[in-house]
Amino acid sequence: MDVKVDCHAGYRGEETPRRLDFGARRVEVVEVVDRWYGPDHRYFKIRGDDGAIYLLRHDEAADRWELTSFQRGA
Repeated sequence: MDVKVDCHAGYRGEETPRRLDFGARRVEVVEVVDRWYGPDHRYFKIRGDDGAIYLLRHDEAADRWELTSFQRGA
């Protein structure tokens, strides 16, 4: 699922997700749990202000963000 992601550029210039928008829903990023590079994408595992865990994939060449996994919070 494509999502709109607002980012913040850190001190090294790398963009880090701060907010997700999909449909009429907006989720603020509370914590970046993990991040890693794949062959063609960057991945971010984040915790939202709703307590859920989101796995985001960023295609840097196309500047496209996708929600690849969602785990409802407790």
